[in-house]
Amino acid sequence: MTPTPLADIPVHVVTGFLGGGKSSLIRHWLAGKPAGERWAVLINEFGRVGIDQALLAGRDDVVVKALPGGCLCCQLAVVLKATLVELLRRERPDRLIIEPSGLGHPGGLLELLRGEAFADVLRLQEVIAVLDPRRLDDPRARHHQTFRDQLALADGVALTMTDLASAAQVAAARRWIAELDGAVAWIEEAPHGRLPDARRPASAGRHQLGGMVYRPAAHRALLEASGGAPDGERSPMPGAPVRETGRALDHVSLGWRWHAEEVFSRPALEACLAALPAGVRVKGVFHAADGWWSYNRVEGDEPAVPSDWRRDSRLELIGAPGTLPDAEALEAELAGCRV
Repeated sequence: MTPTPLADIPVHVVTGFLGGGKSSLIRHWLAGKPAGERWAVLINEFGRVGIDQALLAGRDDVVVKALPGGCLCCQLAVVLKATLVELLRRERPDRLIIEPSGLGHPGGLLELLRGEAFADVLRLQEVIAVLDPRRLDDPRARHHQTFRDQLALADGVALTMTDLASAAQVAAARRWIAELDGAVAWIEEAPHGRLPDARRPASAGRHQLGGMVYRPAAHRALLEASGGAPDGERSPMPGAPVRETGRALDHVSLGWRWHAEEVFSRPALEACLAALPAGVRVKGVFHAADGWWSYNRVEGDEPAVPSDWRRDSRLELIGAPGTLPDAEALEAELAGCRV
């Protein structure tokens, strides 16, 4: 029997800068998913290891597809269309959520979703940008063009980490967003990634179709230099972790994958991770002696939480050039954390 043609699948884009809380918001959406619906989540990460895929794993009614190692707008633009076509054809989801890289500009993605190829297949819902109000204390963030565009191109903004921000920081964020050259329709507080029920996917409105979207010069240069598909993921062997590095858009990444049979001491591992430089983004999932645990450090100490991931242990560090620790020394220290 010929399958029914795919049509009018709601697609939601959750954008925002590194550490803004995109994955936390999506996890809460998934927790409230109607029974009987099958959802797909497409995650793009700047780093090459792909941690967010592991953080969202563990459900039979949600398929998670990762595109690590670059930006959907530029470095992975060539493979994005083919990946979407294959994902929709194979999984036939009732709803699709796309999480671009924190360093990614949403212009190219919105251009594709609004284009002719998916005109009758996908129905673009609200584009939501997440923002930790504390980030605006850094003038470099306020003047970062991609950071500004992520917010200006959104239909709504979710203010995350408000349980950690002051009332003055939240109020300042609301004023700053209102002054951007965009048409943000709403701003909601979302502590711990929890948006009000009225902002859940089933209640979302349509994307406010604006004029032409664009890519900043740095993203256009990467698009022109892109060779298309990312390298295939190499599988680690026991005692031989795979190390991955990346560099683009004024940031660098350093990551590892260890064989699933390698077991870590959680106290030793957590002491090692806690000693990493405060300004470095840290994400990971590890097989410890007392089970599998995920780590997601944004600001300060973040507790480990149980993980359903079982494929391998992973760690990703992202920061500005010169801020990451020495790869050889850290790899040796992590090896010493194994049981």
